[in-house]
Amino acid sequence: MESNTTDQFARWLRRVAAVLPLASALLLGSISPARADEPATLTPFSSAQGTQAPQPWRFTTLPNKAPTRFEVVQQDGKRVLKVEADQSYGNLVHPTQVPLNSGTTLAWRWRVDEFVQDADLRTRAGDDGVAKLCVFFDFPADRLSVGERTRLALARRATGEDVPSEALCYVWDNKEAKGSEFMNAFTRRVRMIVLESGAAAKPGAWVAERRNLLADYRRAFGDEAGGIMPDVVAVAVSADADNTRGHGIAFFSDLDLRGGPAAQATANPTERPTQGE
Repeated sequence: MESNTTDQFARWLRRVAAVLPLASALLLGSISPARADEPATLTPFSSAQGTQAPQPWRFTTLPNKAPTRFEVVQQDGKRVLKVEADQSYGNLVHPTQVPLNSGTTLAWRWRVDEFVQDADLRTRAGDDGVAKLCVFFDFPADRLSVGERTRLALARRATGEDVPSEALCYVWDNKEAKGSEFMNAFTRRVRMIVLESGAAAKPGAWVAERRNLLADYRRAFGDEAGGIMPDVVAVAVSADADNTRGHGIAFFSDLDLRGGPAAQATANPTERPTQGE
């Protein structure tokens, strides 16, 4: 029994370390907080000189896994990020430091050309997807339960990474209904919101999103957050098809992360995602 428990925890630890892979030096060493009213420091993909995403975007994956491919390409007259998962796992992570308040928004455009067909986000065996955009929050660890705090401390110690305590992932999924919200199959430290479901009305169509991060954060983590509004400490584009041995292709535009005072909030916390070009 002890051996099974140890094996289960080891698998959980590897997955959490992969979903939330940020070193403390990377997070806080050279990134300054964004001032109110100005775009946060998310370097645009369109500024890349070649096919590699510009710094400080960095790629992370798991040992012994084929890497998901992230490359900047020309698409519809614009430089965008192409994401291709082929029996692979990977995250493209950008550190930042943005206060979370009612004026904090994240906007982007995305499209999915091929879904990971056998993905099922509610199960560990099917926890794959080609279009995930995750936001990491620095929630105080001392506000977590003893069990959650212990697991987080072990993950940080085992990986040498300052593993963020909360992550919210926006997903475009082929099966889950639009508006679905649930916990990640591996850990309650990651919550999922399905923004789009199934293929776009027009093949190859881009869909635009604009989210009020505080409203979404409270919906996802209201069970533990109370009145706390943790900083946004990183954003990641994530795609994997390692569990199902599948394949998928998606595209992302430049990401626009903004922090602002409550009086200048422009996004309605209940606004629906809007269609793009």
